[in-house]
Amino acid sequence: MSAMISESRIFVSRRRATKREAFLLQMGRDGWDLLQLLRQAHAPSWLVNLPAVEVLRQVWVQQYGRADETTFWRSNDNIPPSSLLISSPYDPDAHMSIKRSTVWTGYKVHLTETCDEETPHLLIHVETTTATTQDMEMTDVIHQGLAEKQLLPAKHAADTGYVDGPHLVKSQRTYGIELIGPVTVNASWQAHRSPAFTTERFQIDWVAKTATCPQGKVSRKWTPCLEQGGVESIRIQFGKQDCLACPCRSECTTAQSNPRQLTIRPQDQYEAILAARHRQTTQEFQEQYAMRAGIEGTISKARPSVRSETGSLYWARQDTFATYHYCYRY
Repeated sequence: MSAMISESRIFVSRRRATKREAFLLQMGRDGWDLLQLLRQAHAPSWLVNLPAVEVLRQVWVQQYGRADETTFWRSNDNIPPSSLLISSPYDPDAHMSIKRSTVWTGYKVHLTETCDEETPHLLIHVETTTATTQDMEMTDVIHQGLAEKQLLPAKHAADTGYVDGPHLVKSQRTYGIELIGPVTVNASWQAHRSPAFTTERFQIDWVAKTATCPQGKVSRKWTPCLEQGGVESIRIQFGKQDCLACPCRSECTTAQSNPRQLTIRPQDQYEAILAARHRQTTQEFQEQYAMRAGIEGTISKARPSVRSETGSLYWARQDTFATYHYCYRY
């Protein structure tokens, strides 16, 4: 029932919207009436305490509201996030997720497989997560699992979803792993201009805690901070008068009067990201990373029953490991 409601929020066509919404509202009223009856004193206690009844109550609270005895279907901005929204009455932990063109209700599975050319390919590690768990959250978890089995690789080639500044640094420092994978490129509007006044073109002096812009002006403020999710960052601000008088101002900032500001990661992460961005433009990286193209066999064999996504590749000192990310329906 909940899955039907969730799909309705995505796929309802305009021609069928009125009829579908009328049916959903009637179903909502019936559900509330049933829940009200179960709250009566004469309702059998064994029935009231059924787990399925509690799931029904949660689904109706999430999908429907009541005001002045009127039942209404909650709008998309008035329902819980996917990580909390019940998408299947048969498994409240199976949540709906969307990745590019793939929509599914269920889970994600990360499988680690040996893939050395001279040896059989063996699955050696499995991590199952909710469908809404981000790949980035699993990099360290997978490394911890491999460490416990004494199967850490020397190099780990991963999909973009597994690679960022903190992981690049921690993988090397904690596990001795060189994390190899394409990091996100600079998507700022400045990157599409010429000359490009992107963050990379500013000279960072970590000792003096200053940044120098391409026009030679030195920043005035250097403020360590925590961004959303507790991510360590540094905010850098230049002098207002320097920026107002700059002949390149329109190529550097869209602010009406405020100066240019930069937000960067701490030194180790910042330098690791820059190095990774440079490395992924080289032919050597393309040849090394191309090994991921040959490890799709396990995924293709599972496709009759799962929705598969991209994965990660592990190279060990003597053995080669691969990690796949599966998305499967409940």
